[in-house]
Amino acid sequence: MNRLDTARRAQVVKCLVEGMSTRGTARVTGVARMTVEKLLRDLGVACLDAHDRLVRGLTSQRVQVDEIWSFCYAKKKTIQKDQTILDRYADAGDVWTWTAIDADSKLCVSWLVDDRTADAAYAILSDIRSRLSNRIQLTTDQLSIYLKAVDRAFGVDVDYAMLEKIYAGGGDGRYSPAECIGCKKVAVTGDPNPAHISTSFVERSNLTMRMQMRRFTRLTNAFSKKVEMHAAAVALHFMHYNFAQIHGSLRVTPAMAAGVSDHVWSAEEIVNLLS
Repeated sequence: MNRLDTARRAQVVKCLVEGMSTRGTARVTGVARMTVEKLLRDLGVACLDAHDRLVRGLTSQRVQVDEIWSFCYAKKKTIQKDQTILDRYADAGDVWTWTAIDADSKLCVSWLVDDRTADAAYAILSDIRSRLSNRIQLTTDQLSIYLKAVDRAFGVDVDYAMLEKIYAGGGDGRYSPAECIGCKKVAVTGDPNPAHISTSFVERSNLTMRMQMRRFTRLTNAFSKKVEMHAAAVALHFMHYNFAQIHGSLRVTPAMAAGVSDHVWSAEEIVNLLS
């Protein structure tokens, strides 16, 4: 990787953030696959550090939080049939990515690659709280572990509501739940505005993750083999999404809309985070 100039590195980054796998990126750019992986690994750490440094003091009014499923090396049901997989790949199994989106600026305030546990919920909510400078209205789905996590992270200093979706039937049992026939808005803490109790924006962001990160694409062999690489890909995705990708409805990047950047970042600027 040290032999690649900034232009070549930027070319690799452009391929990765547009949904190409590491092998596909290597074929298109002519860069060795292991070099692509090393660049992604190092850049993921740099992007995480940059986000932690730059996305502070936010004046967000409405934040939506959700989780998106993926897996590393093998799915949970496969591991249950063959426990020896864990002896060879300790990271194997289901992986959840928690995301928090500012409903107005569309900025990804925070994300976390972890398990779907109460500790993970508290971790991301605490991180969200640390990046804000004012009281917000917070909306999550009906996952019960949010209740205690929100209370621990925010106390009473939040207007919190849950959006409970009502489904008909049992779905196909594979990739989609049953048909959603209605929603129930439940105020939990404070005085949330019913008109803004929604998870639509964060769910749309999760769809963007599925489309723009090859590791999240279903029914392919491009899934992550290591959690470290999975987390790096997520960090690069959100750095590009926040700072370099112009949002269609905003005409600026989410970072510009949120006031944490004054220009559209180029792929070269993202690469230079490694300097």
